[in-house]
Amino acid sequence: MGLFDKKYCDICGEKIGLLGNRKLEDGNMCKNCAKKLSPFFSERRRSTVAEIKEQLAYREANKAAVEAFHVTRTLGTSTKVLLDEDAGKFVVTAFSRWKEENPDVLDFSQVTGCDIDVEEDRTELMQEDAEGNQTSYNPPRYHYSYDFYIIIHVNSPWFDEIRFRLNNQSIDQAPARGIFMQNESERRDTVEYRQYEAMGQEIKEALSKMRQSVRENIEAANAPKTAQICPLCGATTTPDIHGRCEYCGGAILT
Repeated sequence: MGLFDKKYCDICGEKIGLLGNRKLEDGNMCKNCAKKLSPFFSERRRSTVAEIKEQLAYREANKAAVEAFHVTRTLGTSTKVLLDEDAGKFVVTAFSRWKEENPDVLDFSQVTGCDIDVEEDRTELMQEDAEGNQTSYNPPRYHYSYDFYIIIHVNSPWFDEIRFRLNNQSIDQAPARGIFMQNESERRDTVEYRQYEAMGQEIKEALSKMRQSVRENIEAANAPKTAQICPLCGATTTPDIHGRCEYCGGAILT
């Protein structure tokens, strides 16, 4: 086939326009179909047509999960982690009208870990000598900037991590009034730095706590059950996962 031969999308069958082809391992995909994939998916070129169709079916089914999602807690300011604590689910989105974007709805049980990554960028500050040349200070002086990233590790067929930046703009630590903070602890001991550090910790702790709670409930549900006498209604009952009588709902002390 020639370079400019017409190509058709192996997903929807539509003709692929100029510069609109998205190569797959064994075929082609148009940009409109590509837009429907998860924003956290990065293995498109190594995916087969069948695998892409399977993901798009999942993405279509995800719309119902989005509609059923009720936000009970919001974490972050720009890109947000939205929690539905009652349903045990969460989404990550940077959009204000997020339901229109069909964000991936994930279970707390799918979280396998959460990390905070702080990227530091260092640029040397120069001075001009008597001849107009740029020279280093002695000792060298630097301008620092920081970016905070959250990495949520997940167990999903389509991606294994969600990585996003907490801060909209880099946190600059420029020298002021001739004071140069060369000590790392001093550079990081600022209001803005501590704000995003605390924000990252809040997200990490919330997801870790929710994941642990779900796993404890699963373990409790799978634990061997023994019949007991309910002290409230007198019935012989097998307590549910919350330790309550299956007849009257009263708490059973063990």
